[in-house]
Amino acid sequence: MPDQPSKSSKKKAQAVNLDTLGLEMGNKPPQALDVEEAVLGAMLLESSSVDMTLEELTASCFYDPKHRMIFEAISELVNEHSSVDTVTVSNKLRNKNNLEAVGGTVALADLSQKVGAAAHIEFYIKILKQKSIQRDLISASYQILKDAYDDSFKVDELIDEAQSKVFNVIQRNLKKDVQDVGSVINEAMKEIEKNQTVSGLSGVPSGFPSLDNVTRGWQKSDLIILAARPSVGKTAFALNLARNAAVDHHVPVAIFSLEMSALQLVMRLMTTESGFPSSKLKGGTKIEPYEWPELEQRIAALSRAPLYIDDTPSIPLMEFRTKVKRLVKSKDVGLVIVDYLQLMQGPAELRGLREQEVAAISRTLKATAKELNVPIIALSQLSRNAVQRTGGTGKPQLSDLRESGSIEQDADMVIFIHRPDFVGLAETAAGKETTQIVIAKHRNGEVCDLDMLFKADQVRFVEPGESLTAMAENVGMESAMNNDFDGASGFENSPY
Repeated sequence: MPDQPSKSSKKKAQAVNLDTLGLEMGNKPPQALDVEEAVLGAMLLESSSVDMTLEELTASCFYDPKHRMIFEAISELVNEHSSVDTVTVSNKLRNKNNLEAVGGTVALADLSQKVGAAAHIEFYIKILKQKSIQRDLISASYQILKDAYDDSFKVDELIDEAQSKVFNVIQRNLKKDVQDVGSVINEAMKEIEKNQTVSGLSGVPSGFPSLDNVTRGWQKSDLIILAARPSVGKTAFALNLARNAAVDHHVPVAIFSLEMSALQLVMRLMTTESGFPSSKLKGGTKIEPYEWPELEQRIAALSRAPLYIDDTPSIPLMEFRTKVKRLVKSKDVGLVIVDYLQLMQGPAELRGLREQEVAAISRTLKATAKELNVPIIALSQLSRNAVQRTGGTGKPQLSDLRESGSIEQDADMVIFIHRPDFVGLAETAAGKETTQIVIAKHRNGEVCDLDMLFKADQVRFVEPGESLTAMAENVGMESAMNNDFDGASGFENSPY
């Protein structure tokens, strides 16, 4: 039986009648009718007031329906590049059959007499915005209260709707001022000066020198898409990036795992960190008694690392934003990883419209990265085209990003993991480790292919040179361990 649409998606939110609500609660809805008249009067007399008001206010900022009609008429005249005065506004209202509704030409003439000092227009606009925000919050709060009394609403839907309503009020009323280039240059100079005192990377280190040479680290406010076909190693590579940032560089990292549990992720991290084969940690091969202290020693740094994992399945967008904001504020998180994008839950009204839902998710991820000034790495699935394509090297392309072209548009960087053995191009055992990190889009740098090796038994990516060094170190370590444990005894009473 197909899933039934949720109550919240079937039911359209009805506009709250603030006058009726005000009577019920014994309060008058927030309004400033005299200020509305002063603003409209200024718009009828001063062209500069028209531009300033249209930049800051919308029709909903006016409480009186008559004032709203007049404002809409003025907005239409401006869009038509017509002059604004009592005559043109009267004609526009007459054409829309609204002139009598607002009180006729006499009402417009009265408005032009009620204008305050033009210098006060900014103050008047601020008052109207405040009243509008108050009314919007009252409407949202009343709807949330009404839904909370409705037992047919699921609690998670109720929370998602409540967050969405309040967040929408905030977003509608947030406007960023235009900045002059001089002030931005001053900020850029400070950033350049700061970059000279660090190791050469201006962002969060990936832990892979060849990758950092291209990216200069993961940059603040960037959305990085890490994409590959299933089982190629997206999660493994993302965990390597998280581990390198948190353990080696002490950068707090938040991981939102929608596919795997926190325990599964930590088991993978422990495999990578300890260097023990994954079969040992899973119990396929038993850990020897003398290896337990070594395991504890190797994962000690990981246990102290500022890594935060949220494994909420199908996390709604608003819940994700709320949690990221809290983590950035309370834990100073400097890198966010989402595994993976297509499993997130988009806006309720877009469910069933998959392409639009995924587009909304990618836009929100980019907006969150920009708002909180942190890099977000979002994992993404690739379509089957990536493996069905014939000829060439079999490398993924930007067009292979699954379910929405918006992912490519919103991303500052798109990285593919390409394993030749997955497309039948690797024949030897060594070839099966060969991996390419393909930077297919880089808004602020070059695109290129980087060679790496994937050690599947350790769930770990390494650079080719690093692999040879590690091999030599392991040979020396094993030799030393054999000498240390020759004839060793005393494990009879070990708790392990």
